[in-house]
Order: sequence, then structure tokens, then C-alpha cells
Amino acid sequence: QVYLVESGGGSVQAGGSLRLSCTASGPTSSSGCMAWFRQRPGKEREWVASLYTDRPYYTSSVTGRFTVAQDSAKNTLYLQMNYLEPEDTAIYYCARRSRYDIYCSSNQANRYADWGQGTQVTVSS
Repeated sequence: QVYLVESGGGSVQAGGSLRLSCTASGPTSSSGCMAWFRQRPGKEREWVASLYTDRPYYTSSVTGRFTVAQDSAKNTLYLQMNYLEPEDTAIYYCARRSRYDIYCSSNQANRYADWGQGTQVTVSS
């Protein structure tokens, strides 16, 4: 069993910044890869960012504003979010794929088996 715990959410004004963290723990938590998803109010869960072979991948709406990074020694994935917009308001989830392969850059939720509980991000105008 792998556990994912997100932190760093909160409420900010438009233009502000937040840094999310996701730490994986468990017997096999150091293998595989992780990604960020979010679910905005009234919408389906959507992929936000992934990191594969040290190359980041982003959904178009966050490109240039968000940065995904990883500390492998800590089994932690980060999401630095700058220039936040009200449209970024969502619950942000960390997801993990147990295998390290090309699907680590996938934007499909069904490629990831483990999920955290989510952290709320609220951006006011």
C-alpha cells in the first residue's frame, strides 16, 4: 500500500503563489512516478502536470505559470504555482503510477493507481 499526502493548499488572491507538496510513503513508494491532477468546481478531474525523464509536461492552461519538480530522496513531488488565477480554484490531487514508463507523461487518470486525498486551492479575484 502506497500512501500519498498532499499539502500546501490554501487561499490566495489572484496573482499570488502557492507551492504544493506530495509525499509518497509505503513499501514501494520510491518506484514509479507521480503527477498532479485537479478538480475544479462542477468539472471533471483533469491532469495538470507530470514529470518524466526529468522533462516536465503541463496542461496548456498552466504552462508558464506552474512548475513541477521532484525530490527523489524524499519521495516528494512539488507543484510551484505562480500568477494564480480564479480559474485555478480546485482540489489538487497527487497521483502515482507504480511503473516508471512512458505513461508517466500521461494525462489520463486511469494510468495512475494511487491517489492522495487532495488539497484545496482557492484563488479570489
